[in-house]
Amino acid sequence: MPLLLKRELGNKLSISNYLITVILALAPISELRGAIPYAYAQGIPLLEAALIGTLINIAVSPIAYLFLTFIHNIFYSRFNWYIRLFDRTVERTRERLHDKVHSYGWVGIMLFVAVPLPITGAWTGTLGAWIFGLEKRKSILAVSLGVIIAGIIVTLLLYVGVSATSIFIKRITI
Repeated sequence: MPLLLKRELGNKLSISNYLITVILALAPISELRGAIPYAYAQGIPLLEAALIGTLINIAVSPIAYLFLTFIHNIFYSRFNWYIRLFDRTVERTRERLHDKVHSYGWVGIMLFVAVPLPITGAWTGTLGAWIFGLEKRKSILAVSLGVIIAGIIVTLLLYVGVSATSIFIKRITI
């Protein structure tokens, strides 16, 4: 069976492996870059790990929008220090980057999220779209497409990396 579909590590698959994979896919630091390799290392087949990590990470954008809107509305209506901080930093950022963001728009958000590097991902892409006031539905779609591309990239890199080790490691089956 191809390496992409089956992984023989001798690890027993458990609910905790799946739960940790879900948590990693939702976490702002790890997202797909942590969820897919972790799941695969725990014995979850690569295709399954990629699907779980990608689908869960797609859920981040609507969750982030709810969180940002809810928290922002509460803080903006109650705390003067937040109003000053928000107006000073966010408005200044909006003014400075307005032309670039609006020239690339949702394609820029999608490409930003699609690059599986630290600081890029669904959380940051959604935050950027929210800060710049881009339309919510289109932004969620752009982030979702970026997550799918990032999921494909992480999966392919993991597949190629593990497959490349076969040059150096002789696997003996009994």
